[in-house]
Amino acid sequence: SQSCWSEYLTTRIEQNMIVNCTCPISECRAQPTTAFICSIVSSEEIIAKYEKALLRGYVECCSNLTWCTNPQGCDQILLKDGLGYGAACSKCSWISCFNCNFPEAHYPASCSHMSHMTCAKCNHGFCWRCLKPWKPTHKDYYNCSAMVSKAAWQEKRFQDYNERCTFHHRAREFATSLRNRVSSISEMPKIRTLTFVLDACKALEQARKVLAYSCVYSYYNQDTESMDIVEQQTESLELHTNAL
Repeated sequence: SQSCWSEYLTTRIEQNMIVNCTCPISECRAQPTTAFICSIVSSEEIIAKYEKALLRGYVECCSNLTWCTNPQGCDQILLKDGLGYGAACSKCSWISCFNCNFPEAHYPASCSHMSHMTCAKCNHGFCWRCLKPWKPTHKDYYNCSAMVSKAAWQEKRFQDYNERCTFHHRAREFATSLRNRVSSISEMPKIRTLTFVLDACKALEQARKVLAYSCVYSYYNQDTESMDIVEQQTESLELHTNAL
């Protein structure tokens, strides 16, 4: 009956199982069409969920399409080939990385830098950001059979860079919060100084982002000949950013 079909389809939609949905009769593999579903389900809210499920399924099937990775939430669909490195989402201005699972473009750090750290002695891998192990086969990286003195030095070096990285991320969040507060002030276009503050906040956000990921880059490339120049540039950027 129509009521049975309506209840069945509504349940499938609410459970996000409507894509590739088949007839409830076990031996029947027929799939209900969009026109059939829309004619059976009367709730506009449920139909809206169904349409979102169709769109989500289409995006997931297209290797050249992806959703904006802004962790604050954004429903913009991005065309990977149409975005060069550093291109921002046209809706929220978030810059995504399409080459790894990290949700944000992380120049100058590479994708391999953002994945995880690995013990050179026992190959234990752990997360850069939370320090939790990637595999539950090792209790503590610094309790492995590597030399204690070397491990202690590596730990101190990691903590130094991690603290710097964390500081810049938090400073970036402050700049974002300040920009949002300034943007909410009524009649802002009439106050020219506020336009400067908005531009300054945007510059701060970008600078803090580069400084944060420069910590990751420097940590992994400390022994390379080019690091002196990189450190000088980073120091100069940090000096001007702090002044701003």
